[in-house]
Amino acid sequence: MRLRRRELFPGVFLSTIESNKFKSDCLSLNLLAPLERETISKNALLPRVLARGTMFHPDMDSLNAAMEELYGAQILPIVRKKGEMLALGFYAGFLSGSYVPDKSPLLERVCALLGELLLSPATRGGLLLRDYVDSEKEKLIDDIRAKLNDKRSYAPARAVELMCAYEPYGCDDMGDEAGAEAVGYVDLTRHYRDLLQSCPIELFYCGSARTEKVAQALHDALITLPRGRLNEDLGTDVRMNALEDRPREFHERLDVGQGKLCLGFRLGQCMEDPDLPAILVFNTLYGGSVNSRLFRSVREERSLCYYIDSVCDRMKGVMLVSSGVDFADFQAAKAEILAQLDSLARGEITDEELRSAKNTVVSALRGVMDSPAALENYYLFQTLCGLAYGPEEDAALSDEVTREDVQAIAQSVELDAVYYLEADEEAEEEGEATDDAAL
Repeated sequence: MRLRRRELFPGVFLSTIESNKFKSDCLSLNLLAPLERETISKNALLPRVLARGTMFHPDMDSLNAAMEELYGAQILPIVRKKGEMLALGFYAGFLSGSYVPDKSPLLERVCALLGELLLSPATRGGLLLRDYVDSEKEKLIDDIRAKLNDKRSYAPARAVELMCAYEPYGCDDMGDEAGAEAVGYVDLTRHYRDLLQSCPIELFYCGSARTEKVAQALHDALITLPRGRLNEDLGTDVRMNALEDRPREFHERLDVGQGKLCLGFRLGQCMEDPDLPAILVFNTLYGGSVNSRLFRSVREERSLCYYIDSVCDRMKGVMLVSSGVDFADFQAAKAEILAQLDSLARGEITDEELRSAKNTVVSALRGVMDSPAALENYYLFQTLCGLAYGPEEDAALSDEVTREDVQAIAQSVELDAVYYLEADEEAEEEGEATDDAAL
């Protein structure tokens, strides 16, 4: 699979992979915007509103009917946080051309509908429809509130928000409830027009069609795209070190029966010239797999947590360890998490665990080539990082990572923040009363 890339319009780039491997093609359109607290709620809301209807298909019923006529094609709104950038737009999945019974120009029709969703939204008096904006705003607020109900997801998101409170990275990709509530349809329309003028746009296609055919179909679909002065300040600011001399601690109390412990790290000086495959292997070995140090030591051997994993954002240089812990085991679990990092920094890495980590990474990267959606997400990351190689090359580089590479990264990592999600006082009192009654 070879990636081809070309510029269709100023700041509008198309990346394509020609492959007959899949029965379904994928096509994505991503407007790239800076991650900013002032605009995050508008950016989170906009694709949802645009997906409600167009000038020619003014409501969901007519849009769904149009997609059914395209052999069940699906075009979904998407918003993704990538470092300190936001990629917002649409993802389309549709039948590969070789499987279309009547050999109709399905690709061209999907591209046309995609262009229609972006450039010809349902409006009244030149403004996005107030009813659509208000309706989608309520759904967005419901989704934001729902995050609080899933404490396993809420805790790491909240830890990042607190750890990076002075950086755009602290923003959630949905924004917050107050920000969403404040968005009005006039303001959102103005923001929409500004984005069309200024945002770089990344298009990605994976499927059986030739690149020239895809480029022409998208060129025709987006020919009316207005372009002005492009935003050239997009990027991610990498903070090398912890914010303060001592790791900051944050305590939050909610109605929970199980504690959540999250440790936020900066990857440190290794981000000056990051070896991304080595960072991936390091994270997999440390806490990013079921064979990792943290899983085996903290969970399996010492039974200090119910679950534990580490996630590393290689674009931002942030690693987060998340765990579910009994309240009484907070400090013991924290100590063991840090002890395992220190062990890696001393180079105490067996050949077996290094090989296991590399095999896990290589297998995952090769698995990317089995899914158009995974390829789309992979190449968007590569593009934003300025990298030209694909999953096979990435897998080969990962397989060459040495013990010394992993050790150097572990030595560079620095603890920045610790987040404790604890039971509120009322829940604690109820628990104590239950214990007393049992006695």
